[in-house]
Amino acid sequence: MAVHRRLFRRHISPLAFRFLQTSSCCRNVMPAWVIDKYGGNDVLRLSKNASFPVISYPNEVIVKVFAAGLNPIDVSMRGGYGAATLSMKRDPLNINQTGMEFPLTLGRDVSGVIMECGLDVKYFRERDEVWAAIPPWKQGSLAEFVVLSANEVSLKPKSLSHTEAAAIPYVATTAWSALVNTGGLNKDNCANKRILILGGSGGVGTFAIQMLKAWGAHVTVTCAQNAERFVRELGADHVVDYTTGPVEVPLAALEKFDLVLDNIGGDTERWALNLLKPWSGAKYVTLVTPFLQNTDTLGVADGMLQTAATVTSKALKIHAVVEETFSFAQVPQALEKVEKGHARGKTVVQIKKGTDYV
Repeated sequence: MAVHRRLFRRHISPLAFRFLQTSSCCRNVMPAWVIDKYGGNDVLRLSKNASFPVISYPNEVIVKVFAAGLNPIDVSMRGGYGAATLSMKRDPLNINQTGMEFPLTLGRDVSGVIMECGLDVKYFRERDEVWAAIPPWKQGSLAEFVVLSANEVSLKPKSLSHTEAAAIPYVATTAWSALVNTGGLNKDNCANKRILILGGSGGVGTFAIQMLKAWGAHVTVTCAQNAERFVRELGADHVVDYTTGPVEVPLAALEKFDLVLDNIGGDTERWALNLLKPWSGAKYVTLVTPFLQNTDTLGVADGMLQTAATVTSKALKIHAVVEETFSFAQVPQALEKVEKGHARGKTVVQIKKGTDYV
């Protein structure tokens, strides 16, 4: 049956093709959390008739979302961060009017099941369980379905539930880009290197700790005192409590570092450079520099997930750190939690439970 259906699809128009593809769902709309303007949490709206995603290119897939991970960038994008840059990415010829991105769906992490494949998709098929880090210029995962390029998704490790899997892709791509692409670290050159992670208890920090320890680095972390045990269990060698006073004072008393990964920002750049080893190629890498202006270096590059989340989770046995799970109806509360900061891992929204693919 599947073979005959594929053959038939080649002889019909794109619109008719889309109509037949949605036959498994029998609808053209879906529920999604959207924003119609930029602002605070009050701009979030649960739409019952958001447009069902359409396969516009033959290398795309439609994924039924089981779980969506939230990140600080979702809060930033809700407030309009990077709006001009993203509009240029979505509409490089400047054809559309301002505000054409609305209604906009947030959510950069997704774990789910492939429901439809474009005709050029060769490495996936319907009902494959996948995960992905969604580029910020695309519609996000706080919806029942999302459309992605096939090289933006990867098969989900069978050892992870959808909730666990949704906690990894975006932080994996970000940590990998920062430490490997920008910082020049890898499994062969990390032994005995001293790495400082400023803000180590959040999503990127918890992933980076595990990756660096698997590669043999010595890892120092700053976090609140009540998170010390948490980060030590992930592998941190030394922990500095930032709540007891200016954190740069105890850090300055330590041996110098080969790399500083900054998840905090603010005035850290003023003193963090002094913590680096002199004349040794030591690096300071900040993730607070405008993300959307550095997509090629620190962002979600096309296909990055295959070399980041998949490689590290399989080869290094990275543990998914989920701090709290919310239901689909609780998306505003979930984003509010992310906005407050002081995370102990990731916040995940369960869109669908169980293994029902229909």
